[in-house]
Amino acid sequence: VQLQASGGGLVQPGESLTLSCAASGSIASFNVMGWYRQPPGKQREWVADISSGGTIRYVDSVKGRFTISRDNAKNTVYLQMNSLQPEDTAVYYCNIIQLGRNYWGKGTLVTVSS
Repeated sequence: VQLQASGGGLVQPGESLTLSCAASGSIASFNVMGWYRQPPGKQREWVADISSGGTIRYVDSVKGRFTISRDNAKNTVYLQMNSLQPEDTAVYYCNIIQLGRNYWGKGTLVTVSS
């Protein structure tokens, strides 16, 4: 299983950005796709995830600002990020959990700065 993330970049506070991550290879019918992030100098943290059945969870710090969605036909997960703040600056990683295994994509950098 391979994951390819895209969509990172430099934005100003209050702006929006959408990340996408496409999974390829042997994808199970049931899986959970999600996003994690690693701010500079800090540990990686979970941001949000969505199951193939549509169950969604968010970390409290992004509730109301970020929206996770997925296209099961394309095995792609999206993260719509609104009202971005400097504390959202991080390398964002996508992740898929299936059949008891955890797969990671390479990160994409999101920088929020004026």
